[in-house]
Amino acid sequence: MAPILQNCVGNERTEYIEHEEVHVKNPHLDSMEEDILYHFNLGTRTHNLPAMFGDIKFVCVGGSANRMKAFAQFIHTELGLAEDINAIEDICAGTDRYSMYKVGPVLSISHGMGVPSISIMLHELIKLLHHARCRDVTLVRIGTSGGVGLEAGTVVITDKAVDSFLRPQFEQVVLGKVIVRSTELDENLAQELLQCSTEIPNLPAVIGNTMCTHDFYEGQGRLDGALCSFSTEDKLEYLRKAHEAGVRNIEMESTVFAAMCRVCGLKGILI
Repeated sequence: MAPILQNCVGNERTEYIEHEEVHVKNPHLDSMEEDILYHFNLGTRTHNLPAMFGDIKFVCVGGSANRMKAFAQFIHTELGLAEDINAIEDICAGTDRYSMYKVGPVLSISHGMGVPSISIMLHELIKLLHHARCRDVTLVRIGTSGGVGLEAGTVVITDKAVDSFLRPQFEQVVLGKVIVRSTELDENLAQELLQCSTEIPNLPAVIGNTMCTHDFYEGQGRLDGALCSFSTEDKLEYLRKAHEAGVRNIEMESTVFAAMCRVCGLKGILI
């Protein structure tokens, strides 16, 4: 296991390795008698995680609990599973933070809104996949977003997640130090999804950069928040600059999702 990361991208894993188990980047976990996944209401001592989750190949995450339950039911139908669709249960029912549904090899999880909420979920998800000894897992974030220069209804498949300064990086403050992590995603997976979109009627899709902001109102240049310190012209100029930099949509979770997938060697994509 790699030592604790103290610096930036140069010291971190940068590629997905096929057929490997999911790895965490925390040597302290080896000395813990029990790892409690607090916000999932799961633990290594209280649950047989390999038996429960060892066959997972796809993890799909999204903000809304209701939406991820509906997605799990959709996947159940698509896979043609024999079990009663109404029998799908929330594995995290013992907590009110996140919802989790397992359908065959697919895990559907809600993550709430914004970087802090999804980052907590991702820490515990990656540890869960590690403890369950999962292999060749693909993570997909499915979420709503605001389009930039696109027709309404266009699906954006993320190439790179960028911050509000249009940089393809995520900054995490750890013990007063800033750790910078790359937010590039799996290019082959993006192209594969784009090809799939051509087989679905009336589904316009593009590959582009996704901007991650700190909030829904000021950070995204909205004029209808409780606070607004800019003009309509300022907003449009910023959006033009973002579009020229390849940004095609704006949301609030992409940078940390991309960074954590990359560091832990997980194949990940945002749509």
